[in-house]
Amino acid sequence: MKKIFAIIGNPISHSLSPILHNYWFKKYSINAEYTLLDVKENELENITKKIRAKELDGINITLPYKQKIIPFVDQLINDAKITNSINTIYLGQNNTLIGENTDVFGLQAAYLKEITQTENKKALVIGAGGVSPSVIFSLYKMKIKNISLVNRTYDKSIFLKKKFKFLNILDWKFLKQEIKNFDIIINATSLGLKNGQNFDFNFENTKQELIYIDTIYNPIETKTLKYLKDNKIKTFNGLNMFIYQGQKSFYLWNKINPEIDDKLIDLLISKLK
Repeated sequence: MKKIFAIIGNPISHSLSPILHNYWFKKYSINAEYTLLDVKENELENITKKIRAKELDGINITLPYKQKIIPFVDQLINDAKITNSINTIYLGQNNTLIGENTDVFGLQAAYLKEITQTENKKALVIGAGGVSPSVIFSLYKMKIKNISLVNRTYDKSIFLKKKFKFLNILDWKFLKQEIKNFDIIINATSLGLKNGQNFDFNFENTKQELIYIDTIYNPIETKTLKYLKDNKIKTFNGLNMFIYQGQKSFYLWNKINPEIDDKLIDLLISKLK
């Protein structure tokens, strides 16, 4: 019997998750299919019921539902308990619906090796949405002690401050002036997403040694990332983070740790051109 997996979100058409997982299903001869599901918020409970009924074998969750779907699962495990943010759901023992966060692993696996002498670094997280708790916790696990957060809606920043008391909160209107003070900047907003909005300013006057990480991978080069890259700043798009978080989700569902090979990377990049 064919297994069915999906990613849910809104918008969802930009996601390459079906390409990623269907490639691995074929490679490991698993009778399964992975698809996109564009769902509304009032459909979240019904989606989880489909997993319990084994109409779906597992799902990934993207914007804007990484927190909103939590009331409909039974148990959060590992990093999901700390971040209160989930991107993977599967059925555990005794029909228990498990929520896990593989974004933390994805960020660390993709970029940890690029950041050295972490205790002396100042990091800025832009955005307080679904992936932001994972980004903050990843930086914390990397022993970065000076972490700031800025978001267009101040109340959301304060909500995360309650969870991560070590956070420094910046006002959005001062973002342009403040970016010069940071060694690491991670964009955890949807700004730059394909067919979406961009930042309304250039990232001028940053440190030349800045590391800029964009959690967006579609497009593969956002307007901001291209600007910084052209100015010789070290930049990373979200593709590697996307692949690694998917690798861990695949393992949770299938108990196989899939290989990230050149053929897969070339396939994904070809879909972003």
